[in-house]
Amino acid sequence: MQINRLRLQNFRQHENTEIEFGPGLTGIIGPNGAGKTTLLEAIAWAMYGMPAARGSRETLRRRGAPAKARVAVEVDFTLGAHQYRVVRSLNSAELYQDGDQSAVANSIGAVTERVTRLLGMTRDQFFNTYFTGQKQLAVMAAMSAPERAQFLSQVLGYERLRIAQERLKERRSSLRARLEGLRAGLPDGAELEVARKQADERLELAARSETAAAAASEAAEQRLAVIRPQWDQLQQLREAAVALEAEVKLADHKAAATSERAARLEQEAAEAAAARLKLEEVHRRLAPLPALRAEAQALERQAEAFAARRSYQAQVDEVRAHLGSIHERISRLPSKQLLDEVFIRVNGARASLTAATLESEERRTVWVRDAQDAQTKRQGLLDQFHELKDQRQRIVKAGAEGVCPTCARPLGQEYAKVLELLDRQIEEVRGNGNYYKQRIDQLQQEPATLTDTDQRRIALERELSDATAEQGRLNAQAHEAGPLREEQKRLLVRVGELEKAILGLVDSYIPDRHEAVVREVRALEPLALQAERFRAAAERGEAVAAELKAAQEAVVKTLAGIADLRTRLVGLGYSEVAFKQVREAEQAAERARRETELAVVRARAERSAAAEAVQVVIRRQVERDERERAATETAGELALHQELDRALTDLRDDLNSSLRPDLSDIASVFLSELTHGRYVELELDENYAATVLDNGFPQTVISGGEEDVANLAFRLAISQMIAELAGQPLSVLILDEIFGSLDEAHRSAVTNLLRSLADRFSQVILVTHIESLRESVDHVVRVGFDQATGVATVLDDPRGDRDVAA
Repeated sequence: MQINRLRLQNFRQHENTEIEFGPGLTGIIGPNGAGKTTLLEAIAWAMYGMPAARGSRETLRRRGAPAKARVAVEVDFTLGAHQYRVVRSLNSAELYQDGDQSAVANSIGAVTERVTRLLGMTRDQFFNTYFTGQKQLAVMAAMSAPERAQFLSQVLGYERLRIAQERLKERRSSLRARLEGLRAGLPDGAELEVARKQADERLELAARSETAAAAASEAAEQRLAVIRPQWDQLQQLREAAVALEAEVKLADHKAAATSERAARLEQEAAEAAAARLKLEEVHRRLAPLPALRAEAQALERQAEAFAARRSYQAQVDEVRAHLGSIHERISRLPSKQLLDEVFIRVNGARASLTAATLESEERRTVWVRDAQDAQTKRQGLLDQFHELKDQRQRIVKAGAEGVCPTCARPLGQEYAKVLELLDRQIEEVRGNGNYYKQRIDQLQQEPATLTDTDQRRIALERELSDATAEQGRLNAQAHEAGPLREEQKRLLVRVGELEKAILGLVDSYIPDRHEAVVREVRALEPLALQAERFRAAAERGEAVAAELKAAQEAVVKTLAGIADLRTRLVGLGYSEVAFKQVREAEQAAERARRETELAVVRARAERSAAAEAVQVVIRRQVERDERERAATETAGELALHQELDRALTDLRDDLNSSLRPDLSDIASVFLSELTHGRYVELELDENYAATVLDNGFPQTVISGGEEDVANLAFRLAISQMIAELAGQPLSVLILDEIFGSLDEAHRSAVTNLLRSLADRFSQVILVTHIESLRESVDHVVRVGFDQATGVATVLDDPRGDRDVAA
């Protein structure tokens, strides 16, 4: 793998940075905090996403960048025979291959998965292979022996074997539980055979029972077929006899009714003859009745006219009284002059109230606005005071050697000036705050002018209310003038109409004569009703005689019909005793048929149940065979997993036994090359502690620089072993601040040794703050920080004075 180009857009300190990388030794040089390590973080983030970055997504955005500004990193790299370009932003990612415009992966998850597959390394393996920092050189020295063994196992990927064995253990437990469950639920074969034999015997018995029940049912059907024709014949004969008996009863009833009607008609004929004799006497007594009725009607009309005259006269008196009250109310109506005076008074009071209200609202608005302004300004000064105090505390906590928490720039000599400026601002804010506090206290009470204005406004409101009430009362009275005059005209017209109606009515009436005539008419009315009944009875006499003759003839005819019906009933020869005997025989045969049919149904149900029992036993046998087969397969799979676990255990033992010698051999080669043969052997003891050997003897005391060289050799050996396990050549090496404890001579020696290892590492990237190292590398990338803009600057070879970052 070789990194060719890196571009950062609004990523942490970098606004728009682009760097071209080539083979050989490249130095990224700049002061601490300028953004050097950010370049390495950007490479890892482009490859593996957020798990490879520090902080959250929003912390990646450059401070000061617009909210919607694009945050992106592009990395071009070579892997094998192919060129790749990965582009990752906060919300998307794409991976391109060999200059193709179409992405081979175009989502965040897909790009991370594809890069992991291309490199053959996880994120941790990538960092442990290609990246080495000063803190990582001696990382194992501070660990205990078990921690060092676990660390090596994790970075070399051996931990995955342990995880695989744990999963195998879980799978074996699951298989063992399944096998026990299958065997525990396996039915006994002998019991199934006995159950099968019993089910077959039950089925055979049920079949014989069904055959016997079918035969009995057929015999019952035959017996019923012999009896049923006799039963049907007797039923028909009985129906005919019942019908004749019903006709006889109906004829008897008809004969009785006809005889009764003839007797009633004879009585009516006698009553008609008597009524004709009485009718003549009644007519003589009713001779004066028509004249009396006519006189009563005439007197009734006179009484109605006299009553109407009296009613009209009463209405005239009532209307004249109402007219008097109307005249009185009209005389009390207010004059136009009085209405105008009240109107002027109301308008004057309303104008005064409006002016007073406006003045009160204006004074209150000024008072409330002043109080709110004072509150707002005091709260703003209070917030500013707390902010200044907090800012001063953070600067004091950072110290003169720290970084400004606001602009992220080093404080240095500006530390005292910044504190002095903050103290002046705090005192100024405190003075202004005290002034506005006093101002707020003064504005707590309403001003006296506002109170006087409100009192005057309240008095004007009462005056306007009184004047408005008086105006409303007078206007209501004035509005009554029109309706009162209209009512006066209507009443005058009504008086004329009533007097005119009175003129056409009689003014005399004799009540005594009217009452006497009515009494005589009422005395003769019952006699008139009696005469009407006698007349109706006399008129019906002839009709009653004809009906009586017809009724007598119908009686004779009905009696003859009854005799004929009784003769026919005797001729049928029906016997109720014989009918009951045949009916009992038919019911017994029918009952026997139903019982045999029920027996057939039960026998068939038993046969179906027996057949189902046979099928149940067969299914249980099939299920037993299936469970037995599944148990055999599960036992085989369990044995396979146990064998695989033993194989992995042997593999882990082999890898652990060869780990220390292999790492020691690779680290010894690196140590020999880095020390020019001064030390040729680096050994890992049983506790995985690295020891330098000199002619076969452990060197317990070495310098700090030599210790860093030994640690670097050991770290390079780990990286190469990880790369070989992943199937990738260790062609690129990125070293971040590894020269911290080396003097100038040793730093130069290490860079010269790294340059001499170009056949092993075709691309080496050094990240350091040491300026003197730029003369020892092939290519220099200078990283700085512009305090004015807060943006990192990157120069490609400062000696060429070419800026590659915007």
